[in-house]
Amino acid sequence: MSATAQMSLADADGPSADRLAQVVFALLVIACFAAFIVTQRLKHTPTPIQSFRLTPRFSPTPQGHIKQEQISFKLARADEVTVTVLDAAGDTVATLVRDRPVARYKQLSLRWNGRRGSPRGYAIVVATDGTTIVTPRNTGALATAGEYRVHVALREQHRTVPAPRTFTLVRP
Repeated sequence: MSATAQMSLADADGPSADRLAQVVFALLVIACFAAFIVTQRLKHTPTPIQSFRLTPRFSPTPQGHIKQEQISFKLARADEVTVTVLDAAGDTVATLVRDRPVARYKQLSLRWNGRRGSPRGYAIVVATDGTTIVTPRNTGALATAGEYRVHVALREQHRTVPAPRTFTLVRP
């Protein structure tokens, strides 16, 4: 092949390769910009469960200083909640409330007595600050000592949110 023919082939490949590189670069810039917008939107979306608080450890025995686990949270959107306590293996140990309506941004507080199963009734108190304190009457066997986690199922949002931390049930 002559030098002139080789040069014309190189000139033909050069502009199309440059055009392809420009298109790829433009697409990457657009994708980065779109990712930035989505990230900013997600940062400003409130989490579904807010102000989640737990007692780090409790002992439901006569010798225990703190006899009930205190669980408390607010919802970003009103919903019906089912609150369960799971053991370290992920098995449900107790159900505290099932399909209970909770208003938006109203603190719901629950007390767990360390007993397995579903409640046979509730004691409900509304504090002066508007916090509803629900104490389910679980009557099953006392749960074993160990780490536990709370899960809150949001019925209308079709999702379950685990508590950000675990708590410990202590038995002598």
